[in-house]
Amino acid sequence: MIDRRALLRTSGVAAAAGALGAALPASAEAAESSRPGGTPAPADTDPTEGVTRTLLQEHPSPAQGWEAVQTLVQIPRHKESGRHSHPGVEVGYIVRGDVLMEFDDRPPLRLRTGDPFFIPDGVIHNARNVGRVTTMMLSTYVVDETQPLVTTY
Repeated sequence: MIDRRALLRTSGVAAAAGALGAALPASAEAAESSRPGGTPAPADTDPTEGVTRTLLQEHPSPAQGWEAVQTLVQIPRHKESGRHSHPGVEVGYIVRGDVLMEFDDRPPLRLRTGDPFFIPDGVIHNARNVGRVTTMMLSTYVVDETQPLVTTY
């Protein structure tokens, strides 16, 4: 389980929010998209290594016992969020990249830059980066404030 406070990866909301509008420099994009000889990077043992979740804001919901939480999730190429669920709904938007959203109880969903998505309460899912750049997802949750934001499986 991941505590809400453990999501904070920057020194403040302004720094994290600024990341939404910032694109990688062209040299970083090029470095991400290929290796010498056009070969893919070797697979490593931790498929979630390098994934970051930055807490942007959290506020009490109008519904008693619930809270609204917003995060910026970044998933490097060939990485994934890991199977997890939330104690409420997730409403998201793909800021940059290509994701295969995998579910335990339904077919996968291919999402690209500009696509919105919705994940119902308690649904186990995994966001797998299947694109050529680091994926950036803006996720807003309305969750039970007494539960951890993320439960991993």
